Amino acid sequence: MKEQELIKNWQEEEKIAHIHGWDFSHISGRYTEEDDLPWDYRGIILDYLKPEMKLLDIDTGGGEFLLSLGHPHENISATEAYPPNIQLCEETLSPIGIDFHPAHGEGVLPFEDDRFDIVIDRHGDFNASEIYRVLKKGGVFITEQVGADNDRKLVELLLEETPLPFPEQYLDIAERKFRDAGFEILDGQECFRPIQFFDIGALVWFARIIEWEFPGFSVEKCRDNLLRTQELLEQNGYVEGKMHRFLLVARKPE
Repeated sequence: MKEQELIKNWQEEEKIAHIHGWDFSHISGRYTEEDDLPWDYRGIILDYLKPEMKLLDIDTGGGEFLLSLGHPHENISATEAYPPNIQLCEETLSPIGIDFHPAHGEGVLPFEDDRFDIVIDRHGDFNASEIYRVLKKGGVFITEQVGADNDRKLVELLLEETPLPFPEQYLDIAERKFRDAGFEILDGQECFRPIQFFDIGALVWFARIIEWEFPGFSVEKCRDNLLRTQELLEQNGYVEGKMHRFLLVARKPE
């Protein structure tokens, strides 16, 4: 494919880059990631969760994962801060009886003290002291987080010398925050796994969606680096980076 045709295709991906909830189906089959984590986040939640328990999901996205748990709606609360997802949650979660509130995960949670048996948070912000406050005694917090070094090789291919967007996103730092807030740590795991892109258009779409990792990215700005990345893809059949994840399970003492 000629250079101008490649750039035109990438610009088209750039124009259509948007997300509904947390749906990456647009690049399905064009990249692969997160299919071999050493833990089962959903399974861990279900090991603790009982139907009568009060559950809070912080930064729920569009509520897709939350609904997959099959928990009674009257025992669910959820928060979300991203405006398009707030609208989606208000349209999909509130009408079915889920207690939804727009709120930032790192701020004050709009709930009374000692309300929840379980608080979960997948890839969202968190505030350890607030989670401690809203959990009942003996309550559990379960989170899977994106680590500070996530996608760094890909970022550096496109945007050299970009600082880490969340430099405290490491398991040991998170554990320390939760211990300082009064929690007991029940489980902590951290891993690095490959993420592979099989066409650069998919990477362009991804970089525009994950704008906090690729700040200021555009096809025009990164044209030369994109062309060099295309050469790497043609040599290897893919472009590979590393995803960084960690799991934390913490309990509020009785």
